[in-house]
Amino acid sequence: MNKKPELTYMKSVLSVFAIFLLLAFASCSPYKKGINSYQLGEYQVAIDNLEKALEKSGTNQAMANFYLAESYRLSNRIDEAEPYYAAALEQGLQDEDALFYYGYALKANSKYKEAREHFGKYLSNAQNQEYIKRANTEVETLTSLEELLANESFYKIKHLESVNTPEAEYAPVALNNQLYFTSSRGDAKVYKATGKSFTNLFRADIGQAMEPVEGSVSPLGEEFNNSDRAEGAIAFSPDGNSMVFARGNAKGKRGGEEVNLYIAYFRGGKWSEPEMMRISDPRSWDSTPAFSQNGKTLYFASNRRGGFGGVDLYSATLDARGNWGRVQNMGPVINTAGNEMFPFVSRDGRLYFSSDGHPSLGGLDLFVAVRRAGEITIENLGVPMNSSADDFGLTYMGYDRGYFSSNRESGKGDDDIYAFLNEDPDLKIVNYYLAGTTYTTGNQDQEQILPNVEVRLMADNERQVDLTMSDNEGKFQFKLEEGVLEYVLIGEKEGYFTSRRIFPMEGKYIDKTTLTKFETDTTFYTSLTLDKIVLDKAIVLENIYYDFDRAEIRPDAALELDKLVNILKDNPQIVIELSSHTDSRGEVAYNIDLSQRRAESAVEYIISKGITPRRLTARGYGENRPIIPEATTEEEHQVNRRTEFKVTDITPEAVVVEEDEAAGVEVEVPSTQQENNSRQKREEDKKPRRDAIFDELN
Repeated sequence: MNKKPELTYMKSVLSVFAIFLLLAFASCSPYKKGINSYQLGEYQVAIDNLEKALEKSGTNQAMANFYLAESYRLSNRIDEAEPYYAAALEQGLQDEDALFYYGYALKANSKYKEAREHFGKYLSNAQNQEYIKRANTEVETLTSLEELLANESFYKIKHLESVNTPEAEYAPVALNNQLYFTSSRGDAKVYKATGKSFTNLFRADIGQAMEPVEGSVSPLGEEFNNSDRAEGAIAFSPDGNSMVFARGNAKGKRGGEEVNLYIAYFRGGKWSEPEMMRISDPRSWDSTPAFSQNGKTLYFASNRRGGFGGVDLYSATLDARGNWGRVQNMGPVINTAGNEMFPFVSRDGRLYFSSDGHPSLGGLDLFVAVRRAGEITIENLGVPMNSSADDFGLTYMGYDRGYFSSNRESGKGDDDIYAFLNEDPDLKIVNYYLAGTTYTTGNQDQEQILPNVEVRLMADNERQVDLTMSDNEGKFQFKLEEGVLEYVLIGEKEGYFTSRRIFPMEGKYIDKTTLTKFETDTTFYTSLTLDKIVLDKAIVLENIYYDFDRAEIRPDAALELDKLVNILKDNPQIVIELSSHTDSRGEVAYNIDLSQRRAESAVEYIISKGITPRRLTARGYGENRPIIPEATTEEEHQVNRRTEFKVTDITPEAVVVEEDEAAGVEVEVPSTQQENNSRQKREEDKKPRRDAIFDELN
């Protein structure tokens, strides 16, 4: 019997089986496993496999080294990434990410001269515009680094032995003689991105010299530390009755796939169940919260769409009903193309934060935003507060001392908590207050007290600083931020026109070099008058002049009409008639036509500023409604030539003003639509590469 066909068949089967084994082996190779883990964000698993892959022949050495370096960088260990970036580049890798981040790896290891030279070399062939901007900043920073390192510092720091462990401890905040912080200690679950345990929230009693009491560390309750989630930075309102913290969401579970902010309230002697805050975007990383000193603004970090870089600082404000909203990016002076996070507002109103985008010694550095003459400058806190490692999570207790976090070499192995003391002999604190009274106009135009007025304090182009309610005697008071050149007070009460008052601060700040006391209080006084809304009561607009026989809006008239625009924006519930009147000289029919055209011209101007047409009616009355019926002098004729408005209706549904990004102008939409529009603008789900110091909460 001829067996050749059978042998041929067996050889074919064996060949196919061998190929299958080879493919199976290749798919399970350390290199393949490493790449798969890297793509899943499991950086520690990727590192373990890629290090094994480097020992095997046939591995793409350059790519293995590159992904090793990236895994270290993205798990917040960029100092350990340096030799792998170097190896990948020496092996011929042409990758802009590798060239760019190699400079940061050198800087993280305090190789400042080499880092400066490398960034300069990188810029000669760079393509990525964001990287070019950051690299230029680094060249400037590294060039002037000697000056930064030489700056005199009055900070003294202390490593807290009693609270730190080889695991991570960071984001400290003091409340009621207890230190709250985040730590990865004692959790059996391991986060595959870093190879570290999940983080939870802890507290410890504060003893002498700001040192936590030995053995007093304990985790917060199960309502705050979920077994299947990682909890992050925590913040308390000044009164201690509100707690906000970050929590990572398990994929596929209710609540989103990223990190969100949760809030709990202390009521009836216990904390309520934490709830996700509405200001969080479930598909973004929202973390590192901090309250303002009045408790009415919440600062936090987020990578949501519309920012200036990877992670930006944002603010949200508390309205009169106790709801958090009005989320605003803090702008390009504070935010950069890099990452800004861990905000904190001290008692004297200064904003501290951490950034790797501003000029730094390496990694995240601690910065303070200082306002002088209305301009904000960003200052690096220098050494010893900053190092070539990550320095972040600063909080104050008092005016001259507090805590911060760092993974510098002097610690126990990971992120550790340090105490600091500012011993600057010239440190002086000035507390500025603005007190006032709310009034309305009574009979015979006499001012009378108007109680229970909601008063907002605004600064910096409509930034809300504070919100309060005047008491039964019309009294209110705000604590001011130092360095603001002009504040605006806005008073609101149902049935009254919303009123604004500018309060300039130029020349009012005290020269601290003249002070002898450590702390000084000074108060300024003002008032705010709200007029009652009366239907069909004419209100004259001053200085609305037109050229002879013309209806076009002159620049001086536009300035006055802008005041009416502000009234309409501040009072979205009112509908008005805008009327124009002429003097008695000229033909009656002609005067009516001219006044109608002038009224329509004014209305068109107001509409161009974003006011919806349905709130406006133009009426020309000609000479039919004179204030002085028998006018003879030019002054009397001028009184009759006027533009007025009157409220004709108060609508049940107010409208609000928001920016139309496409048109580049402001438009009005019903308030019920605003929430829908904001939801539509939320970012698409994305996973940008970012350091594991905040990625670990995912």
